[in-house]
Amino acid sequence: MTKRKDYLTLITIALLIITSVAGIMSINFTKSYEIINQYGHTVQMYGYGIYAHDTYFLAPISIGTDICILFVVVPMFIFAYANYVKKGDDISKLKLVSIYAGAFYYAASLAFGLTYNRLFLVYVALFACSLFGMFTHICSIKLDKKCVPTKGLKVFLILSGIALIVAWLPDVIPSAIKGGTLSLIGVYTTNITYVLDMGIISPICFVTIYLMKKKNIIGTLLLAILLKMCMIVGIMMFPQTICQVVSGCDMPIPALITKSLSFVVLGGFALYFNQKLFLEIKE
Repeated sequence: MTKRKDYLTLITIALLIITSVAGIMSINFTKSYEIINQYGHTVQMYGYGIYAHDTYFLAPISIGTDICILFVVVPMFIFAYANYVKKGDDISKLKLVSIYAGAFYYAASLAFGLTYNRLFLVYVALFACSLFGMFTHICSIKLDKKCVPTKGLKVFLILSGIALIVAWLPDVIPSAIKGGTLSLIGVYTTNITYVLDMGIISPICFVTIYLMKKKNIIGTLLLAILLKMCMIVGIMMFPQTICQVVSGCDMPIPALITKSLSFVVLGGFALYFNQKLFLEIKE
């Protein structure tokens, strides 16, 4: 099969390295300070590096995410791209698309979720490259194998869709009832993670089941994306939790462990189903 080059993938990988390295270089938990936010609440700010004007709660999480991106996602991306260049078949494209989706989620979180900083244009470029790169390969995939969801896979997707709502909804409901804002809103106007997880990822879990039952090829494509993202998030929980604990962030340890553990467990099951998916496609 003809070898090919995808410059958009190379640019995306380079941008991932730039953003993640800048975040990791911002590790310094001694520069925090307090301000009064737009809601009249006292908020502790991070005060150092690219996350200087982000909250002391969000910055360690972002740094943990950057560590995962640099040491897990970037190597996965490079390996998937090398495999695509070598083979150029639908399976290699599908794997590349699934990692593109993880990069796009990360880019959206940076572009919409952080306080404005000097890397804003880099975030925008990463957002655009990961989005259009992902759709470029989606349009070229023509899989003949239409996977049918097993009972175990259905349970996994349903639990994943519910877990994303259960994890964040308890933070939103009290503020809606009281007419206030989120307890950890900090200096932000909303929480992009809640929007992405409850508004996009969770519904896609159920849409995937429906499309796969209808033997629609888009269902297989969405499944590959969901499984890869669950795997990445499961791995990401480790550096995020470590950074939060080391920073001394005011976060109840039981709640921190419970939420992290649920995503780690889902990530483990995602790894299992991901292997089964590609074995089935290869057959």
